[in-house]
Amino acid sequence: MNAKQVVAVILISASTAVATMWGYNHVNSGKTYYYSQDSGKMPANYAKFFDGDKGAAGPADFTDAASAAIPATVHIKTKTVRTVSNNLPKRNPFSDLFGIDPDDFFGNGNGMRSMPEMASGSGVIISNDGYIVTNNHVVDGADEVTVTLSNRKSFKAKVVGTDPSSDLAVVKIDAQGLPFLLYGNSDDVKVGQWVLAVGYPLTLETTVTAGIVSAKGRTLNINRRQSQTPVESFIQTDAAVNPGNSGGPLINPQGQLIGINSAIASPTGSYAGYSFTIPVNIVKKVVSDIMKFGTPQRAFLGIQYPSENISDDQKKELGIKDGEGVYVMDVTPDGAAFHAGLKKGDLITKLNSNSINTGAEMVGFIATYSPGEKVTVTYKRDGKEYTVPVVLRNNSGTTSVVKTSILDRLGATLETLSKKDASNLDVKGGVVVKSIAENGLMDKSRIQEGFIILKANGQDVKTVEELQTILQKASGTVKLEGVFAGYEGVYTYPLRLNSGD
Repeated sequence: MNAKQVVAVILISASTAVATMWGYNHVNSGKTYYYSQDSGKMPANYAKFFDGDKGAAGPADFTDAASAAIPATVHIKTKTVRTVSNNLPKRNPFSDLFGIDPDDFFGNGNGMRSMPEMASGSGVIISNDGYIVTNNHVVDGADEVTVTLSNRKSFKAKVVGTDPSSDLAVVKIDAQGLPFLLYGNSDDVKVGQWVLAVGYPLTLETTVTAGIVSAKGRTLNINRRQSQTPVESFIQTDAAVNPGNSGGPLINPQGQLIGINSAIASPTGSYAGYSFTIPVNIVKKVVSDIMKFGTPQRAFLGIQYPSENISDDQKKELGIKDGEGVYVMDVTPDGAAFHAGLKKGDLITKLNSNSINTGAEMVGFIATYSPGEKVTVTYKRDGKEYTVPVVLRNNSGTTSVVKTSILDRLGATLETLSKKDASNLDVKGGVVVKSIAENGLMDKSRIQEGFIILKANGQDVKTVEELQTILQKASGTVKLEGVFAGYEGVYTYPLRLNSGD
């Protein structure tokens, strides 16, 4: 290894592919999180650091914290059945003009073959009735999710909801009386304090490592792989974290959850010094939204700001002035900042009296709020300081609750097949794929415009509403069967659900 090697930032779930033919009810700064984490009850595994006259445990004694975390940390294993087509183009019904589809040389219906991929990560139990937090990239697109407890009992799990922007997911197992971790407060985390990382790295059983917080408010641009609006304000530590630790807890010496381990910076793919953790205050907000609304309610300040690695020449070219705060490069028309009177060239220095020095700190702070909530913004303009209230808005510029349906995530325009066309095709009904947008779930499949869906997972589909009902109850990969008008034969396509946005 030499000094010129690039250090890669790596999402830390462990995966393999096998080729084959076949709420915590918490009030923080006046804000309420609605998901109840058994308010008023202490988990059986809670770490008590005071014992009568004996006082607190020593600063380097992590036995109680580890005892609290190990039973509440789970091993998550996933299975994803991917379809491969030997790099041939998508099946095209027009190839029937030539009497044969190239894929048919490879058999198996549409010329596709199955390749199951196995992956593993970690998770944190947050309620005694089986709700678990992990990373989105651990369960993304999985057909099967299995959770194994520290006592080696295993359960099939259901993905409740995901947030690719923050790389978080909530899964549920059917169990009661489980040990769980209590939420801490990541705003109280200090650089230099001791922390423990817990998980199932490198196919090992539960593993605990210790380190210190080496930085806060880090941004890596790694969530941009999963979302166009990433939320990143990582806690950086030097606790050893490796592939398989993804989704596991970072805890303080009191045994409280202060973050979800997500990534490592490494030139080798394994631990080489630093790991990165999603702060628990962001976790609480995302979990609360998923439990209450089914999808995160993301608030936006509505400004553009420079990246942290921007060069001095770029600053000069863009007219960016140096100073302690976040420089406003532009404001979103009709956004929250626009309505509050902020302008290009302003320097945001505080949010609710909390000093803000970087864009990552600002994003992390705003990520704990919902559209419609108010924050106080302090900024400098022409040497003078101003403070204004700002009502945050969602990405659409409103304060309305967003409820994303499965049809929205498909990224396609669908229409119920007309009675006339159904009669011509001699079918009872169906759903026509009129158009497919980029980056939706259908765009990631081999489905093409003009496809008429007749069945989903073996169930007849006659209307868009029937298709929606079937998909909402499904998880993993759904098998869609249908036809193309004017062409013979039934076409079958796998459609992966629970993928990133």
